[in-house]
Amino acid sequence: MDAAERRIRGAGYNGFSFREIASEIGVKSASVHYHFPTKQALAAAVARRYTERVLHAVDMDVARGDGAVEAWIAAFRRALRDDGRMCLCGALGATSRDLPHEVTIEARRFFELSLSRLTQSGLSETRAMQVMATLEGGMLLATALENPEAFEAAAAGLVTAQ
Repeated sequence: MDAAERRIRGAGYNGFSFREIASEIGVKSASVHYHFPTKQALAAAVARRYTERVLHAVDMDVARGDGAVEAWIAAFRRALRDDGRMCLCGALGATSRDLPHEVTIEARRFFELSLSRLTQSGLSETRAMQVMATLEGGMLLATALENPEAFEAAAAGLVTAQ
């Protein structure tokens, strides 16, 4: 799943094959198929795991006293800093009209849960959408420009706009 996540975050759903994943982790393609019968099953499982990981990180930051917006900024910053890659569900969401239904559902779930958490923290629906759009857009700019400061500039606007 880690190998699939790296590939999806770097090149989207069409950026990986079972053969490439198997080669990377040193197993036969049949072994990957044993656990995930289809590419869409693997991608959906990776997206579910990613969603849970991000939500858990945000919850931990909020529990330590960060505000909701700051916690989301920190989660996206860590993903960009540690992995140097796009948000997995952002990469999937950008092509959601071309994805298998099972994968689209999981990408949508990430955004629905993220927006729900932000509104539960007291943000309006509009503000929650602005936060998510800014973070995803900042990550896209930072990745495309190969400049992490682009993310920081975008995220700074979220904190000052509160």
